[in-house]
Amino acid sequence: MVYSSAAAASADKEPRTERGRKTLRRLLEAAAAEFGERGFHEAAITGITQRAGVALGTFYTYFESKEEVFRALVRDMSRATRAHVAEAVKGAPDRLAAERLGLEAFIAFVRQHPELYRIVEEAQFVAHDVYREHYLAFVDGYRRNLAGARERGEISDGADEPRAWALIGMSVFLGMRYGIWNRDLSPGEVADAAIALVSEGLRPRET
Repeated sequence: MVYSSAAAASADKEPRTERGRKTLRRLLEAAAAEFGERGFHEAAITGITQRAGVALGTFYTYFESKEEVFRALVRDMSRATRAHVAEAVKGAPDRLAAERLGLEAFIAFVRQHPELYRIVEEAQFVAHDVYREHYLAFVDGYRRNLAGARERGEISDGADEPRAWALIGMSVFLGMRYGIWNRDLSPGEVADAAIALVSEGLRPRET
């Protein structure tokens, strides 16, 4: 995964050169591998620098501690996930089509980056404010999109925030089941089943 270097390092350590930005990206990618494989408590700064192929002192050019790079990584992973889904849905003709495309893209993204789940879930205990920030950022985007879709007549009237949390919860657990635990259905098949539920509900059809 190519994580953004923007605002990833400490404010006073943000790289000002392309070389610095590339080094920061290597450190973030190495941190994703280290935390993803070993977890926060077992992970080591030396493990990150060895994976990144940089000297230990280089790490401290950008970060003060293991917790700081972990927090930066969660924020960058969150941004990368949202950017990936946004790119996938930008050409959707309506909100339901966007939901389907977004879910398919999210599950595919999880399959490519399974470390996402371990790192984000561990943030709940290591950096709870960043963990909340991750989901609140998704909710904020969902709320705006749902409100716009209502105004355009693409979806029914309803409370945007509970709907946003429901859709996010669906994505999180479908991503876990079909992206991490078992890949017996394609992302498209999972998205089709989920969006049929969203659009039609559980009410029996009249024959």
